Amino acid sequence: MNSSPDPAPNPHATAEQVKAAFDDPKLANVLYHDWEAGTYDEKWSISYDERCISYATGVFNAVAGEAGQPYPTAMELGSGTGFFLLNLMQGGVIKKGSVTDLSPGMVQVALRNAEKLGLDVDGRVADAERIPYPDNSFDLVVGHAVLHHIPDVQAAFREVLRVLKPGGRFVFAGEPTKIGDFYARKLGQFTWWLTTNVTKFGPLNGWRRPQEELDESSRAAALEAVVDIHTFDPSELERMAAGAGAVGVKAATEEFAAALAGWPIRTFEAAVPQEKLTVRWRLFAYHLWLRLSALDKKVLSKVLPRELFYNVMITGRKPDAPAGP
Repeated sequence: MNSSPDPAPNPHATAEQVKAAFDDPKLANVLYHDWEAGTYDEKWSISYDERCISYATGVFNAVAGEAGQPYPTAMELGSGTGFFLLNLMQGGVIKKGSVTDLSPGMVQVALRNAEKLGLDVDGRVADAERIPYPDNSFDLVVGHAVLHHIPDVQAAFREVLRVLKPGGRFVFAGEPTKIGDFYARKLGQFTWWLTTNVTKFGPLNGWRRPQEELDESSRAAALEAVVDIHTFDPSELERMAAGAGAVGVKAATEEFAAALAGWPIRTFEAAVPQEKLTVRWRLFAYHLWLRLSALDKKVLSKVLPRELFYNVMITGRKPDAPAGP
């Protein structure tokens, strides 16, 4: 394992660094996610309570099933603040975890979250194409909204299979489909433009974030065009994982109606002062998402092509070790 010290977070990238990052997707990912680390959980309404525990375990079980739980050891690739791994640990899916991310700021926040929750977690700054753990280290590798940030996804799949124990499983969720990303991005862009312009005037001015914050958000958000490298067709993603050597590969999709409402809501929440978002508002947004997610699962998933849904999830296993002589 690489024993060199992890680099320090850089949450305030300069204009020059941002400019350089447009030609370097990995630098862009570090700068963008270091900038987001401190407010990421709040921005995306991430919590470590029953709400997100239920969501994380539900997503995991929907694609991978409950067999094999609890997994003794697991690593999250591109962990961010630890949302997926930590909530799966709290839900009894995983015993001991490791967080990895290209962003030092995200690793720092994830480890802090784990400590607050009393969970057995270590962490490393890590490039998904060169994971700093030995062969056959983990029973499970998970990730949430990470594959679309990685330049060489198939190389990452090969690395995931390398660090998995024979027969070990991977589960990746929260990846954007080609069609879903198109409508989500357009909805987000329109909502940001509308909110930041309407709040310039009259009584709505109190809903406007300080211009410095909006400028910094716009500058960092410009890097989304660089950090969001891929969108996926579910069948293509299955072929990619199988091509890296995985067996038992299966993809599934979720969120259509929930995404059509969720993206404008999340963008609006990012564009206004946080103190304006009351508990009543957050409960409304959450229960609306629950109702629309139920509609997606019970009705729309049965009649619409899986390519139309926003999120794709995928699972597979490392082949079992060959039998001895």
